[in-house]
Amino acid sequence: MKLLYAEDEPAMSEAVVDILTYHKYIVDPVYDGQAALDYALSGQYDGIILDVMMPRLSGLEVLQRLRSAGRRTPVLLLTAKAEIEDQVQGLDLGADDYLPKPFPMELLLARVRALLRRREEYTPNLLSCGNITLNQKSCELSCGSQSFVLPRLEYQLMELLMLNRGIYLSTEELLCRVWGYDTEAELGVVWVYISYLRRRLSALKADITIAARRNVGYTLEEHHG
Repeated sequence: MKLLYAEDEPAMSEAVVDILTYHKYIVDPVYDGQAALDYALSGQYDGIILDVMMPRLSGLEVLQRLRSAGRRTPVLLLTAKAEIEDQVQGLDLGADDYLPKPFPMELLLARVRALLRRREEYTPNLLSCGNITLNQKSCELSCGSQSFVLPRLEYQLMELLMLNRGIYLSTEELLCRVWGYDTEAELGVVWVYISYLRRRLSALKADITIAARRNVGYTLEEHHG
């Protein structure tokens, strides 16, 4: 199981990552709200742990933007013990659970297990553009009775384009958000994977295409007429 953990206190982050890793979870730690949002939108996580008080974007702002983008990944909020308003607001914004700080590690582990059990009950989340549908649970790209199960990088790239359809995303942004901020991959790999997706869309007889604008980037466009 893969988790995203957003906490701006280094000592707390290190302790929680150590205990989660010891219990066989894969954890991506980030240290501010903007990084949490970027990672959550570009990666595939089974659960997200968000501290409410973070620089750049608060945990509540990250949660609101994720839910507005259609992301249903289960979210556990970490709140200051006395901040009842944050807890209520977080649940209203779509958090699945909250845990007041400070907390015993055993309780955090129990909440994470409950969070991940809840995820298994979700129905598949579908993204649509034109006559194309992308199943966020099975990674299946389909049109009518035809479909492909996309490999991880193709899926993440297609998902990012569908969530931002009509918006041009630069090659650099696509590389960072799909391959990761620390990737050693070259920019040319983005064009290669765009080509893979274009061939799949053609095979599905899609009425959408991945349009390119020189020195601007890529976006999804629907055919008209």
